Amino acid sequence: MPPSGHRENGRLTRRVATMAAAAAIGGFLFGFDTAVVNGAVNAIESNFGLDSIGLGTIVAVTLLGAALGSFSAGWLADRIGRPRTMAAAGTVFLVAAIGSGLSHSVWDLALWRLLTGYGVGFATVIGPLYISEIAPANVRGRLASLQQMAIVLGIFAALLSDSSLALALEGADARTFLGLPAWRWMFLVGIVPALVYLAIALTVPESPRFLVARGRAAEARDVLRRLQDLTDQQATTLTDRMAATLRTDRSARFRDLVDRRHALLPIVWVGIGLAALQALVGVDVVFYYSTSMWQSVGFDESAAFALSVLSSFVNVVATVVAMLLIDKVGRRRLLLAGSAGMFVSLATVAVGFSTATFAADGEPTLSGIWGLVTLVGANVFVVAFAVSWGPAVWVLLGEMFPNRIRGVALSVCAAANWLAGVLLNFSFPSLRSLSLAGSYAVYAVMAVLSWLLVFFFVTETKGRSLEDAQEGAAPEVPVCQGQ
Repeated sequence: MPPSGHRENGRLTRRVATMAAAAAIGGFLFGFDTAVVNGAVNAIESNFGLDSIGLGTIVAVTLLGAALGSFSAGWLADRIGRPRTMAAAGTVFLVAAIGSGLSHSVWDLALWRLLTGYGVGFATVIGPLYISEIAPANVRGRLASLQQMAIVLGIFAALLSDSSLALALEGADARTFLGLPAWRWMFLVGIVPALVYLAIALTVPESPRFLVARGRAAEARDVLRRLQDLTDQQATTLTDRMAATLRTDRSARFRDLVDRRHALLPIVWVGIGLAALQALVGVDVVFYYSTSMWQSVGFDESAAFALSVLSSFVNVVATVVAMLLIDKVGRRRLLLAGSAGMFVSLATVAVGFSTATFAADGEPTLSGIWGLVTLVGANVFVVAFAVSWGPAVWVLLGEMFPNRIRGVALSVCAAANWLAGVLLNFSFPSLRSLSLAGSYAVYAVMAVLSWLLVFFFVTETKGRSLEDAQEGAAPEVPVCQGQ
């Protein structure tokens, strides 16, 4: 049944949609700068003479940086404000793109990719946080999903850019332009969206909930009136409710999440579980290693790039579907359906790779119908993830926590997401060497765990005001109320 509680009077206006889209550009950089390594993997491996562990490190170090960045982003956003934190992230993205493209050793590249990850971590937190705080409750899911849409568009843009550069220069490392091979330009292209994000960060208004927390209620009311087209009375009522759930004497700290019985508040554990499992189902493997993976099963470089772009395009289309559904169907039902779809598709891919034959050099090849079945299974997985766990997890994390701890709790959950991503990306090259089929079987098990977590511990937040969130409430509510 629908959640009870106060209904906000705000409505979707052009200004709200514009500001939400502007904040989501950080998500575009998130997707672009993490996926851009896809087309450069093989060139980096050959140029720097990396083994599977070294290659896994180059990819995973970005995610480690993201874990560090996300852990500190909520703390920083609660001190200097949301737009300034966006500007800090934009600056980091800009510097890291230049450094990555001009790196001359594996350690040099690892350092710049670590810095890239730090910016990604900031974007992971600040996008959902800011959008959830400016959006009316009845459209919050749709607007918060813009973050995921931006992420998948960033992934798509990165793969399309990689493919175009590789095609123009006849391979990722075949020819040079202005003295640099294509794989270096793949990183340098990130300068453009970084500059755009940095410029936009200087134009968006501050979050009204941040302003209320700082005792600047009059400014918060003005922001609400302009963004959501509220009357003076409606804006005053809403800011009064915000003030009732916020402590204005100090910012939230990590110790505010501590619970003596459970180590952390139960609702924080649920958030950590959601965030970690979003990564552990293996979606990063599809986007960060897909070009290399498709080459390993018999496709040439050109076809492998095309298949990676296709998977990314499918991801974009499925995310559009998610945006249309999330405020109608609800977060919980989408997650449950997505978990089931991910399990079936991942199990199919695992079976498909188990039929591969191995050449003398150890490279697997899919033959007959299993090549098509495995390709379809991989794209069905992308669809299942993109219509559910991709956007819905970040929507939930942006709205499930009480106002007072939202920033720091979201940081902890985002850090858990990235640490899980580090584990996934660091382990995949080695798992692939041991058994490509086995690695996908592991991800299928993670999909089962994701279904169990949602079924037993996640309740619906559709249409609920942010001020209705109560500390530790999520796990205590009977499952039937989340339907």
